[in-house]
Amino acid sequence: MSHVEGIRSNCSDYFVGRVCPSRSHASEKRRASEADQWKWEPIRAGHHRIAYTIFRFAGAVEVTDELAPYFQEAASWDIDRAAQTVRRERVAWSVAAGAGVCVVALGCALALMVPLKTVQPYVIRVDNSTGIVDIVPMFEGHATIGETVDRYLLTHYVTVCERFSYATAEQDYQECGAYHTSKRNQDWYNQWNQTNPDSPLNVNRDGSVIRAQVTAISFFRKANGVTDIAQVRYLKARRAPGGAEHITHWIATVEYAWGTPSREVRSRQWNPLGWRVIDFRPEPESLADTSTVSPSTTP
Repeated sequence: MSHVEGIRSNCSDYFVGRVCPSRSHASEKRRASEADQWKWEPIRAGHHRIAYTIFRFAGAVEVTDELAPYFQEAASWDIDRAAQTVRRERVAWSVAAGAGVCVVALGCALALMVPLKTVQPYVIRVDNSTGIVDIVPMFEGHATIGETVDRYLLTHYVTVCERFSYATAEQDYQECGAYHTSKRNQDWYNQWNQTNPDSPLNVNRDGSVIRAQVTAISFFRKANGVTDIAQVRYLKARRAPGGAEHITHWIATVEYAWGTPSREVRSRQWNPLGWRVIDFRPEPESLADTSTVSPSTTP
């Protein structure tokens, strides 16, 4: 048996990444002397540069057309797996980059929204006797001059016009008339007329004294932006001679307007700015106060 036939009987025709085993040291020497008879046949896969080397003994076996597709398919399978790994890495890095961009955008959005968050404190007050709940008004320090003046005039008007004392009844009547329009003054006259059984002069004939105290004022804005309607919460404390003070809670809707000051000097002393009350409608704020309502309180 020749040397070539011995190698063919002990080795495979093609080897991938390894050399043919030898049985003796002499055969290794012979193969080293015949190194020029070995030939490398690399198969490369495009730009991936993955080489598969097939060792073939020159002249021993010829590559047939039946075996060539088999080796090409085996090489393409490894190439596809490598390409798939590259694609997966590319997708993973893309997802990681997108997540990083989202996290950065979310952080920037939160940083921009933090100054917009404000805390508005409210003080809620509950009356111990009636259970009426209201919000204590808080001065913010930047009220307009018009609103400040309106608040002062509403407080003064309700305090003067809802109180009663025989000692100051006449002066209070005239002072309140200085803030009224002509129609409101007519209703005011009918309310205080002694022919009216519910007139304060008749109801408090026993010498009772009534004081009024404003607790809260809320303004309403019309669709045209004009603020000329207010809601005033106040209490009335009536004390009979030698008796205890009886407190009732009221809420009044006041419609007012600014006009020309009166030409009378006496009226201008009380109302120099021309602030006029168009309508004044008081109502009891709790059911416990309904017994105190009289027809004269709603002109």
